[in-house]
Amino acid sequence: MSLHKDSSLPSLPAQTNYITIALFFLLLALIVATIVLGSVPPVDRDALTHHLFVPKLYLQHGGIYEIPEIPFSYYPMNLDLLYMIPLYFGNDIIPKYIHYLFALLTAGLIFNYLKRELSFNYALLGALFFLSIPVIVKLSITVYVDLGVVFFTTASLLLLLSWARTDFRISRLMWAGICCGLAAGTKYNGIVSIVVLTLFVPIIFQRLTSPDKRSNGMALLYCLLFLTIAIITFSPWLTRNALWTGNPIYPLHDALIKRIVSPVTANGIQESAIDKVQKQVKTSNQKRGNHFITRRILYNEQWWQTLLLPFRFFLEGRDDDPRYFDGKLTPFLLFLPFFAILIKLPEKNRQNDRFIFLAFALLYFFFTFFQEALRIRYVAAIVPALVILSMFGLERIDSTIANFKWISETGTGRLSIVITAISIIMLWYNTKYIAEQYTSIQPLPFLNGEISRDNYISLFRPEYPAIKLANSVTSPDTKVLCLFLGNRGYYMDFKPVFDQPYSPSSLLSVFLRSENHDKSVLEMLQARDLSYVLLREDLALSWLHHLDETKRHHIEEFFENDAKPIFKQNGHIFYHLKNRYRGS
Repeated sequence: MSLHKDSSLPSLPAQTNYITIALFFLLLALIVATIVLGSVPPVDRDALTHHLFVPKLYLQHGGIYEIPEIPFSYYPMNLDLLYMIPLYFGNDIIPKYIHYLFALLTAGLIFNYLKRELSFNYALLGALFFLSIPVIVKLSITVYVDLGVVFFTTASLLLLLSWARTDFRISRLMWAGICCGLAAGTKYNGIVSIVVLTLFVPIIFQRLTSPDKRSNGMALLYCLLFLTIAIITFSPWLTRNALWTGNPIYPLHDALIKRIVSPVTANGIQESAIDKVQKQVKTSNQKRGNHFITRRILYNEQWWQTLLLPFRFFLEGRDDDPRYFDGKLTPFLLFLPFFAILIKLPEKNRQNDRFIFLAFALLYFFFTFFQEALRIRYVAAIVPALVILSMFGLERIDSTIANFKWISETGTGRLSIVITAISIIMLWYNTKYIAEQYTSIQPLPFLNGEISRDNYISLFRPEYPAIKLANSVTSPDTKVLCLFLGNRGYYMDFKPVFDQPYSPSSLLSVFLRSENHDKSVLEMLQARDLSYVLLREDLALSWLHHLDETKRHHIEEFFENDAKPIFKQNGHIFYHLKNRYRGS
């Protein structure tokens, strides 16, 4: 049951129609299943810390404003601004569908490219494969922004290939630059897209133009044009951060940029340019590979496990587990692209496309791999390129087997078994993950009305009942000290002041390190207009246990004498601070 259309085989068109119908209904079923999975209240960490929390604060304030206590509020927010629209109308589930829309748009790009280069059925299979890959499914049902980066990066890459096919029309290059800038304006990871694709512009021009038109000057000019347009598109967020902090990409590389802008040492002596460069090189060398060292210490990984990390990305992924890259890909993205490259094509242009897809995936992957924490979603932008290469790999396997003598003698039956078997196993691997998501997310009881919204959120966010109670007894201007709550502020209608006492810069850490203890903990908190404390009990007790006796006494005295517990549930306690230092 080949995916090819071949008029020389009289029975194949009917088979092709059956395959088309089957793939179409599988794709439709997948879309419906994903929508159902996303039809529950948001409970994922990043959604509650900034992708919904910051837009909610903007709406309450009446516009964009600086929020220094939330570092994530300085990140680019192209998609987050879109989320403000449904939030304005009181709906926080539609943002998931907005995010999923970018997965569907990316699938459309894959479909359109494969339909032109291979066939309609390969295009359908490619779209189906992409949308069912575990990390794409997970992102599709959460209020994140990574799928925006995936879409805009893929659009930019395909526009560059289209630019080459259309005799290097400037308009295609400009649109590619705009899409690349939008990727960076969606998430800082999109800066990697700008760097990688800018490098690709002169390569594509020199490789795909006719020999008589090759020009280093034109290649450089096109490169600069693409980069300029991308940065202009990205510039609103750069300008905002530059005005607020002096660093256009704050909080990234803040020390480096501030040293360049204000090159003054601790002694007040201005550094030379050479000194600055030498210091930054030394710092960079010290930081390089830190996450590999961290993995070796935390997870006791051996040297050979470190060497195999790029392959383990595709084989060992697991959701919500940093050891296993906090996400899941599929092994088929690892080995199918090799068939696309190893088995050559007679058509030079199609072969060029494949090398460009592979080079993009490798360069983007390793650029991120050595710069960022090891998270699968940070390299999600390479998934469409790998999906396209995987479909080319299947087509190459198909064509190669079809050329064997025994195939021509026995017909297409055995060929159909090989290609169909690979496709079924490939999709079954992804389907198992989707089934697991139904077990863990449990959307049906919520949609059937068997469980309320509040109870559903409480299943995944144990602090929610305490937050709900706090919302009922506080005003929007009330400040609440939140300890060990992971900065998840979206469901809080009061003003949370998040504090991690293990951090040296936290309120409690600074207070306990102070030699002057004339003031009590209560006075210190009330001086900052804090009226309540909300904490996670087990982590608070663990922190308290690690304090020395004197510091522990200060904290215990505070909770015994100055903080009244008014609610306790699911291991979270909400305290009201007494008013003895306020004259009331």
